Amino acid sequence: MSAAAGERPNLLVVMADQLRRQALGVYGDMDVATPNIDALAARGVRFDNACATSPICVPFRFTFMTGAPAHTRQVAAIEWRMSPAEHTLADAFGEAGYQTVYVGKWHLSGGHGGAPWASRPLVNRTPIPRAYRGGWEVWRGFELRNDPFDTWYFADDDPEPVRLEGYQTDALTDLTMEALRTGRDRERPFFCVLSVEPPHPPFVVPEADRRRWETRPITLPGNFAARDAAGESQLLHERRMYYAAVENLDANVGRLMRFLDEEGLSESTVVVFLSDHGELGGSHGLREKQYPFEESVGIPLIVADPRRPERHGAVAAAPACTEDLFPTLLGLAGVGPDGRRNAGPRGPHAVGVDLAPLIAGERDDLDRDAVALEFSTELRAGQPFFHGGWRALRGRRYKYALIQDADGVRPWFLFDLQEDPGETRNLLNDPAHSATCRAMHETLVRWLEETDDTAFVTQLRGGAG
Repeated sequence: MSAAAGERPNLLVVMADQLRRQALGVYGDMDVATPNIDALAARGVRFDNACATSPICVPFRFTFMTGAPAHTRQVAAIEWRMSPAEHTLADAFGEAGYQTVYVGKWHLSGGHGGAPWASRPLVNRTPIPRAYRGGWEVWRGFELRNDPFDTWYFADDDPEPVRLEGYQTDALTDLTMEALRTGRDRERPFFCVLSVEPPHPPFVVPEADRRRWETRPITLPGNFAARDAAGESQLLHERRMYYAAVENLDANVGRLMRFLDEEGLSESTVVVFLSDHGELGGSHGLREKQYPFEESVGIPLIVADPRRPERHGAVAAAPACTEDLFPTLLGLAGVGPDGRRNAGPRGPHAVGVDLAPLIAGERDDLDRDAVALEFSTELRAGQPFFHGGWRALRGRRYKYALIQDADGVRPWFLFDLQEDPGETRNLLNDPAHSATCRAMHETLVRWLEETDDTAFVTQLRGGAG
């Protein structure tokens, strides 16, 4: 049954970790089979230019939870703890009468992200104090593990860890369905987030998935590069296991959709599918994320709202960013700065846009042409952008970036995403694009000034850094 007029819908957010936008069938990948995610897009709205503002776990999750840009709190790449004083999504939905449910990886309580993971099992088996859980009412979470066959979680305030049986994505999907089946307050709508680690490294999958993928031919992008034959072999193996994890995730999305049907929830639940950032997988000769290239910042964003059948299969070309998610989720629920309840992001840095009117077809486009991206800071020696960072502006056609290193801040690149989707031709010093470069630079600097990114701007202008 559809949500009646005036009733607020349930919301279910499925968040993958390190899933690049291009690695799904509905976004054009010819190797992977993702029929369930593709079907979700067919009965919803697909954003073709959604980006992770900060393409690494902790800053993305901070902004997702608060709506604020990572640099406003100097959020490090990892090993950073969110203050209990932050006004979070769970707070906003709880204030609006929702039951809030969190299942899976948290990574906002200062957990260590170093390798090798097998030597640090205590990170996964240490409970997160209530004050540092973001205000979620029902908690089935853990800080992080990055071993999908050895994951433990905590149920609410019980200090004893519980081991997930089998593969993490399968088990967390089971846990989500159990929480919504047996632990749900049926007098209130729910807002539930399922956060799974795969396809995040170490790229291990169930045996049947591994066998199916280990020798399968795959199509490499034009910007793929490897140092040598051994490096290429390793990257090809990782890409195959990555696809295997994506297909496992897709199967679990299908299980969730069948569960909603069986429970009579499919017509009253808005489903949102996204990722916290991408995976380079050998593009530009790089692995992991952190960089402002599309394989790193580009994320899937699919919103299936059963109240909007006329929007089935719609595609939104407007660039979107992490700061948009907080106001958009509230907007989908009819909660926010629309006069009914001021539950939206708070403070001077609430810069996101509510995409709900665009999803509903009430607007054809957004007032802005681009979104700002950033890598705030890295405190781990040996990692990209150690004691540095970058800022970028991503429009529909062009992407412009500034880089910060030991020499200060300087322009880094300008790419034409329409003519050069692989981002292989830097147009920064091309006279034919000087006007575009100058305009994007000025727009980006204004955004930095408006969001108090003062240290970056000071260095850019040659001041003390």
